[in-house]
Amino acid sequence: MFRDWGFLLGEIWVLVLLAALLGLFVGWLIWGRREVEISSGGEADTLRADLDRCRAMHTDKDDRIAKLEADLDAARAAKPAPVAPVVAPAAPVELAVSAREPSADQDYDGDGVIEGKDEGSKPATLTEARSGGADDLKRIKGIGPKLEILCNKLGFYHFDQIAAWSEDEVAWVNANLEGFKGRVSRDEWVAQAKLLAAGGETAFSKKVDGGDVY
Repeated sequence: MFRDWGFLLGEIWVLVLLAALLGLFVGWLIWGRREVEISSGGEADTLRADLDRCRAMHTDKDDRIAKLEADLDAARAAKPAPVAPVVAPAAPVELAVSAREPSADQDYDGDGVIEGKDEGSKPATLTEARSGGADDLKRIKGIGPKLEILCNKLGFYHFDQIAAWSEDEVAWVNANLEGFKGRVSRDEWVAQAKLLAAGGETAFSKKVDGGDVY
């Protein structure tokens, strides 16, 4: 009888051991899967957070690019268009000199009264050059081609006319040389004309005769 009890107890222990092993296996299946699910869920949350962060950075980048493009368009619109430099035409030598002439009337005869074209007294004039032809007044320093034409219009064609001017007559001519007022005294026309009328030469007239001036 006792031998049967021993066999029965052995079977019981075997059954208990099998039950324990089965319990461990079932427990592993339940808790292991749960841990995997928990682990998988945590990884998904991490990946989702990374994705959201990347999307946020992408949005910030697009906003930054849009702002920079708007700033660039505004800068282009505000930039003034280049202005081409204005190049003034070269003025003839005589015109450049005349631009420095005093434009206001002066008291050329020194009587204390500014009289405009009535300064001094008008010298004798000619309606045209004498039969021998007009002298080349351009041989007088200070008389260029345009000023020679103006002198002819005023009735002066010859060196001896200019050489004979008195101080009052010089004052009249100074006041009536439109655009060249005061040139008679400033360039000493009378002294040059006296020398040229007598058949002499000046350093300037030699240059004109040699073609080195006009």
